[in-house]
Amino acid sequence: MPDYRNIKLKLDNLDIYYPLSKKVKLLRRISMRYFKGRLLDVGCGEMPYKNTVLENKTINEYVGIDIKSDIYQKNSQPDLYWDGQSLPIENNKFDCALLIEVLEHVPKPEIVLKEICRVLHKDGYLAITVPFLWNLHDVPNDEYRYTPFALKRILEDSGFEVVELEAIGSWHASLAIMMGIYCRRALKGRKRYFTSLIFKPIIKFLHKKDERMGKIDFTKNQMITGLWCVAKPMV
Repeated sequence: MPDYRNIKLKLDNLDIYYPLSKKVKLLRRISMRYFKGRLLDVGCGEMPYKNTVLENKTINEYVGIDIKSDIYQKNSQPDLYWDGQSLPIENNKFDCALLIEVLEHVPKPEIVLKEICRVLHKDGYLAITVPFLWNLHDVPNDEYRYTPFALKRILEDSGFEVVELEAIGSWHASLAIMMGIYCRRALKGRKRYFTSLIFKPIIKFLHKKDERMGKIDFTKNQMITGLWCVAKPMV
């Protein structure tokens, strides 16, 4: 089971360092503020954020659910399996839920969101992250990129009230991510190595600039790297 809590910026992770380190900080904050009791991690994969959210000792049960796949290592098997649409869980079973970098892969997001709403307590919370700036991945199961306006509408149409909705990164982070992706995914061999060596200090500088940014307004011409959201079932 991977654990990104102590991830460091290196030549070989210039593409993924920012989104991973940012999500660790974000989920730690969300967990401490909103989560308790039973937690359901929908589309958990190899559960890389399990240890982060479980730093919150008021969470007394973690359940990861995902579709069957051969990607899982022996120590990172999901606790439950599903078909990607219907959760094999009774109503109001969980106090909180995660949906981390999953919704962009779901062909019919309203179906999944309504299922999560069904299995949450009426006073439960759902935390979501989605990418906005990222290369095609998990092809052909890469379905969407969400604007804040679309994500809010889909959540409300699925029975959720949006509590918080913010961007994950702005212009500096966007440039850093694109430079990292270019180095690590567009180039090969010696070109990859030497370009990564040149770009690393620039990427590090851009990350630090982004960390000092305040809340990002969703205005015309604004660039974002992704979105995070906390929502709860409408009462």
